[in-house]
Amino acid sequence: MDALTALPRFRDSWSYVYLEKGVIDQEHASIAFHSAEGTVPLPVASLSTLMLGPGTSITHSAVRTLAESNCLVIWCGDESVRFYATGTGGAGHSQNLIRQAALVSDPATRLAVCRAMYTKRFTVPPEDDVTIEQLRGFEGQRVRQAYADASRRVGLNWSGRNYDQGQWYAADPANRALSAANACLYGLAHAAIVSAGYSPALGFIHVGKPLSFVYDIADLYKTEFSIPLAFELAAKPPAEMELERAVRLACRDLFYSKKLMQRIIPDIEEVLGGHSDSGTGSQYAPRPAQPNDDRSESRSVRRPDDLQSA
Repeated sequence: MDALTALPRFRDSWSYVYLEKGVIDQEHASIAFHSAEGTVPLPVASLSTLMLGPGTSITHSAVRTLAESNCLVIWCGDESVRFYATGTGGAGHSQNLIRQAALVSDPATRLAVCRAMYTKRFTVPPEDDVTIEQLRGFEGQRVRQAYADASRRVGLNWSGRNYDQGQWYAADPANRALSAANACLYGLAHAAIVSAGYSPALGFIHVGKPLSFVYDIADLYKTEFSIPLAFELAAKPPAEMELERAVRLACRDLFYSKKLMQRIIPDIEEVLGGHSDSGTGSQYAPRPAQPNDDRSESRSVRRPDDLQSA
């Protein structure tokens, strides 16, 4: 059996909590959030991701407690339209990182992982001679079709994926809801990746960005989770709260009810071709590293959720 420090607790954790306009400090063996509305204890031992929005500050002792509990800390912008930085305790081993680097550095094994991701996402395996560039094109077609199907199902007019981070509220409700829902998915995938000892930057389909692997893994679940949820809420936005907050809370509840957190690490192991805790057993035999043709990924990660109903 591996050392306990090498085994991620991620499967048993809450998903995430979003905080803004307050101070996070250590309280006894855990941490607490102090704001104008009062003090709220946070169960850090059961939390996978803490998202800190504008107006938050955190003490050194609180950060140390979060790191010891292997809780990912994310500093993000208002409405989570910016991703600034992360900090985490991480896993207690490097086997998964070494294996991930070997797989992504070899064109043959990288393509094999991309094919596995595509098959897992869309259930239909691609042709044998398909390239990564072609897989990206096929993926784009299927995602656009998923948008069209979701909009038709809820009776919402849809003119395509289009938004500007600098003019957030100029986007239509569907695009804003999609961005907020994807942000929740990115945060959860990011926490799982670092918890298991993988690198968020070493992507297979997405490359060239610090969070390329986060995009890879989050994309496995978009057609099941973020796309249908976003269109449903955009078609019937709640009157009692802003759309983005409603999306964040609905995502958290959906992720919990569908046990998404329990799926992510096993799914990573599956698409990488083996079991990851030991760092061995991959079906892909690594060869000497060769350069990849990197592609610039233009998306920025968003990060959300609200504490009030956590």
